Amino acid sequence: MKLDLRLQQYVEWEVKSVIPIKGKFGYRVILKYMDGSERSQQKAGFKTVKEANAAREKTIGELYAGTYVVYANVQVKDFMEHWIEEDIKNRVKSNETYETFAGIVYRHIIPVLGGKKMVDINRGDIQKLYNEKTEYSISVARLVKTVMNISMRYAVEKKIIAESPAVGVNLPKKVDKKPYHTRNIDTQKTLNMEQILILLEASRNSPIHMQVLFNVLMGLRRREINGVKYTDIDYINRTLRVQRQLGKKINTKKEDFDPKTYTKQEVGLKTLSSYRELPIPDYVFEAILEQRKIYEKNRRRRSGAFHDLEYICCSSYGLPRSKDFHWKHYKKLLMDHDLPNIRWHDLRSTFCTLLLKNDFNPKAVSKLMGHAKELITMDVYGDKRGIIADCLDELQPFIDDVMPKEEDEILMNSEVLDTVIPVENYLL
Repeated sequence: MKLDLRLQQYVEWEVKSVIPIKGKFGYRVILKYMDGSERSQQKAGFKTVKEANAAREKTIGELYAGTYVVYANVQVKDFMEHWIEEDIKNRVKSNETYETFAGIVYRHIIPVLGGKKMVDINRGDIQKLYNEKTEYSISVARLVKTVMNISMRYAVEKKIIAESPAVGVNLPKKVDKKPYHTRNIDTQKTLNMEQILILLEASRNSPIHMQVLFNVLMGLRRREINGVKYTDIDYINRTLRVQRQLGKKINTKKEDFDPKTYTKQEVGLKTLSSYRELPIPDYVFEAILEQRKIYEKNRRRRSGAFHDLEYICCSSYGLPRSKDFHWKHYKKLLMDHDLPNIRWHDLRSTFCTLLLKNDFNPKAVSKLMGHAKELITMDVYGDKRGIIADCLDELQPFIDDVMPKEEDEILMNSEVLDTVIPVENYLL
C-alpha cells in the first residue's frame, strides 16, 4: 500500500448525517484540502441508528481534536516501509544508521507485527514484542524499543494513529538492571604502556603513523580519523575540532562517484556528542606539523594531479584514506613487534581506560570520547583491573616528552567539559 501522507493534511471537514447503508447504518466523512479537492470516507456496518450516531459523535470529536485517522486500514508493514524509506532515509546522516534502523524494521518488527493494522496495535502487542526480542538479544531489544518509540511518534504526527501504543511500555525488568552493554577490558584486549611505546615508535616508519596517534593518544574513531583536516586544528590553542567522518551518504549511488570515492564522502558524526573539541598532546601536535610538511611537498611536486582537500591522513596525491586503509599496516605492526593481536578499536579502548584508571572525571572522559552519555563510558570501559602495570618511574620520560608541560596545560572550555582537565595527566 502506497501511503500518500498529503491526504492527512486536510484543512476543513464535514460529517454527514446517519443514513441506511446496505441494510445497516452509517455516515460519510468529507475531508477538504488546500487545493480545493475533497476525499470522502464511508463509515458503515452499524446495526442500529444509535450505534452509528455514537460513532459519528466520536469521529467529530477526533476531527476537532486533530486525531482523526485518515488511513484506518494501513498495515504495520506498509507504514514501517514508508517510514524507513521516506522519513529515516532522508533524515539520518550516515548509511550505517539507516541500515541499522532498516535491519531492525525488516528483521524484527515486520515479521512479528507486519500483518496487523496500525490502528489495532496496542500496548500488549508492544510489550509482547519487547519480551520476545529480549529473550533473543538484549541489545536488539533496546534497538527495537528505540525504533518503535520513534516510528510511533511519527505515525501520530502524520495522523496514521491517534496515540502511540509504545508510550509507557518498557523492556523487561531484567534489562533495566543493566541499562547499557557492558564490556570488560582486560590486558588481552588493550595495550599496556610498554606496548604503547613500542607501537608508537614502530608506526613512525609506516603509512599509518598519524592514524595510530589519533587513535591511541586522542581516542578518535577510525572514520573520524580519516575525516580530520588541517583546517580543524587551532594552532594557537593546540586543539582539534572533531566535526566530520568519512563514509557513505544516504541516497547516493556508487555510479555517481569517481572510483574509490563512494565510501569516502564527508558525513555527519555518530551523535551530537561526537562533535567535540580536544586538546592535542605535544607529541601529536609535532607529528601534525611534520605531516603538513610532507603534504606541502606533495602538493608542489604534483601540482597538476594533487587534490588539495586538507586531509591529514591522505595519499601522496591528497586523496582521503578509506576506513579500512590502516588495517593491513596495523596488523603487520602488531605481528612484526610481537604485540597482542587486538582490534583497531581496542586502541581507543586503551585511551579511555588510561583516563579512567587515573581518576579522570567520567563525564569528562565521555566528552573526550564523544560518547552520548556518561554511563556508556562507565559501563563499557569501567573495568580498570589490571589494565596497566604501575611503572610510573619508567614511563615518566615518555610522559614528559609526549604530554604538554605543566606551564602549557590546555584547559578544556567549560561548555565542552564540565570539569577542568590537565592534559598532561592523560597517560599518568
